[in-house]
Amino acid sequence: MENFKKFDWMLQVALIAFSVVFTFSNNESFSFIYGYNAYFIVGGWQFISMVIHESAGSFTANHGRRRYYHNAVYIIVSLMLAGFAIPALLWIFLLMLVAAPVMATWYLYICYDETQHHMERPLAKLK
Repeated sequence: MENFKKFDWMLQVALIAFSVVFTFSNNESFSFIYGYNAYFIVGGWQFISMVIHESAGSFTANHGRRRYYHNAVYIIVSLMLAGFAIPALLWIFLLMLVAAPVMATWYLYICYDETQHHMERPLAKLK
């Protein structure tokens, strides 16, 4: 799991950086529309990562940062899916245009912090 966690946060940094560069380097007037694809790429990878962490039970204890994040994402995904049956709930997609970059950064920080600080062996800090 340690190797996956390192790969995970490095891939997230690369995806987010690529998405930002792609969005702002496009000279067309609809570059932000093309940039919305980045929401699905970054969010899709982070959701896959979240499911892998959940199935492995990695840092998913009750009252932990990852548990709060997972619960928030489960609620948001439930509202999105319910929005197809109840159109009044489709407002969640507009809210996510603003919330998604914040959530992506939040999840990246959680992954980075777990990898760089919480998975280190305590005696390795003495060197």
